[in-house]
Amino acid sequence: MLDYAQARRLMVDCQLRTFDVNDIAVLDAFDTVPRERFVPQGREDFAYIDQTLRLGGADGDTRFLPAPMVLARMIQVLAIRPGARVLDVGTGYGYAAALMSRLGAQVVALEAVPDLAAAARERLAGTAEVVEGPLAAGSPDHGPYEAILIGGRVEVRPQALLEQLKDGGRLACVMGRERAAKATMFVRAGDAFGSRPLFDASLPALTAFAAEAGFTF
Repeated sequence: MLDYAQARRLMVDCQLRTFDVNDIAVLDAFDTVPRERFVPQGREDFAYIDQTLRLGGADGDTRFLPAPMVLARMIQVLAIRPGARVLDVGTGYGYAAALMSRLGAQVVALEAVPDLAAAARERLAGTAEVVEGPLAAGSPDHGPYEAILIGGRVEVRPQALLEQLKDGGRLACVMGRERAAKATMFVRAGDAFGSRPLFDASLPALTAFAAEAGFTF
């Protein structure tokens, strides 16, 4: 049987630290939260590979667990502090929500697929509030948020989510079309939203943020 504690340590040392993840609190969260609990049953031994893992879904609306180094860099750039209100969009089984809860955030985990929302609720066990609803709409009743994380690739600007940020709040996502996609950070300043690309990243698209046919990114 795989030694999961050792696998977590190797993930931190060999995947995260070598990919410019240097925030001590973020590294500790990844070293502490048992990633194997947030993958489908029978796939636990694959939890720590440096690849995206399929979680499941319904009617073409599929969720994936981002590779550790991609997820860690996006969480690091959000600069989450204890007490911050955070929205995790497309939470899947709730792994990112668990990590951000470990950082001391008050996390709202949003999921549109009922089976996945139920799975996240069971795994998070009260450490984060799981809300079921359409991803593109966010969860304005629980905001505004200091930070928002989108757990899949978006092809269009997530405007409704950006408007749920506090002034100075940050949103991290993977944005763009397939191989041209980049991890991107948005920052709110009053009624304006600045953005900058962070690094090349690959994630499957979320149907809630898919571009219409004929749309040019």
